[in-house]
Parts: sequence; C-alpha cells; structure tokens
Amino acid sequence: MRMDDKQPVLYEEPGANGCNQGKELPPSPGIHGETPMGSERMEMRKRQMSGQQELPSAARAPQDAGNRGPNACCFCWCCCCSCSCLTVRNEEGEGRSRRPSCDVKAESTTNCEESPNPTLEEVCTWGQSFDKLMRSAGGRNAFREFLRTEFSEENMLFWLACEDLKNETNKSVVEEKARLIYEDYISILSPKEVSLDSRVREVINRNMLEPTSHTFDDAQLQIYTLMHRDSYPRFMNSSVYKSLLQTLSEPPTES
Repeated sequence: MRMDDKQPVLYEEPGANGCNQGKELPPSPGIHGETPMGSERMEMRKRQMSGQQELPSAARAPQDAGNRGPNACCFCWCCCCSCSCLTVRNEEGEGRSRRPSCDVKAESTTNCEESPNPTLEEVCTWGQSFDKLMRSAGGRNAFREFLRTEFSEENMLFWLACEDLKNETNKSVVEEKARLIYEDYISILSPKEVSLDSRVREVINRNMLEPTSHTFDDAQLQIYTLMHRDSYPRFMNSSVYKSLLQTLSEPPTES
C-alpha cells in the first residue's frame, strides 16, 4: 500500500462567532506561489502527521518489521513524520511561529521616541490635522500606542524607519538600512509586512538594485496616507486620546 498519497489539508476558516471551523480543501501554494509559512505550515504538518497515524495497522506492518519500535526514524525515513524527536522540533517551531506579535516586534523595534510630556495646547493641535500630530514626537508616541491596540504598529515603525533612512548619508549604511527595512516591512514573509499596492512594490524592487536614502519614498507616502485616512479618525475618538486630553485638562491637585 502506497503511503505517499497526499493528505487533504484542513483550512481553518473563522466563523461568525470567532471560532475556527474546519473546511477541507486541496493543498494550494502560498502567496505568489510560495509555500505557506509560519503557523499555517506547522498546522499542515500536524494534520498530515495525524492522518498518517490513523492509517490501518496493516499499512504500517512493513515498517514495523524486524521488531522496530514506534520511533523508527533512525532506520526508515517514511516513519520520521511520526517520530517523537521530530514532533518535539515541530512543536518548538510552532511555538516560535505563534509568539504574540508584540513579542516579535519587541525583538527588533526601538522604544518610543524620547520627548517631553505634551502640553494641553499641543494635544489639542493633534485634532486639527494629521500633519500636526505626526510633527510632534509626543503625538507620534501616543498614535503609536493606539496603533499597537489595533495591531498595526508596523505602519508607524515603517514610517519612522524611512525618516531615519532619509537622514543617512553614508552609502554603506544606507544600503544596510534599506536592506533591513525591506526584510522587516516589505517582504511578504515578514510578520510586520505593511500593506502596499503592486505598483509601489515594483518601484521598490527596482530601487533595491542600488538603494538610496529615498528608495522607499513612494511606499512611505502610501503608508502615511493609509494612517491618515484609516487610523487617524479612530485615534481621535479613542480612549488613548481622550484620556490623555482629560488628564491634561484636570487642574493640578493641591498638596
């Protein structure tokens, strides 16, 4: 009996109540024809493992010949998928891929910008225009805190990284920073990938042949516009902004 028949992959589709509902689909390539990455790949492996473990014992009889134990990975490649040592590796890899996004970001991002505490007048100007908010270090910090609650902090991080790149003049440093920005925010394999259209991605790919301090100008503008139109209105109505405004509006308590 052949054991290399492809097992169907279960694609978990979120239901209306937020729970995952199993839906059986044929295996398909990932984005742009690439193999699915991260937790999706681990989930596929786990389901393939469980499917192989459910095969009739008669199909596994040739593999168990010669009084081999259940962990026969040292003798037969076809049994490795059910071997305990590989299972441990898969669980470790899955644990890394399922780390909370805040943990992943904390490894590669800097702390918030240093800035004096904003005044009430300054906080009020943030509501006048998005430009005034982004020109204020305190405004960027508050807005970044709000974006973190919406799991879109990478937009601000990408914008800040582009601003830092523009201030760099050393060619070798520019190339290194451009490479890191591409890997962190442009690559489709990155957990912090920002949302860009295909035209801008093509421009970036061409520019990366000889990166400069303005390689990501089009992408930075697109993300700036996205934050302005999408996130900024919600920030103005958020508890983050309102609580800050209320705190600064309260008269200081007498000691």
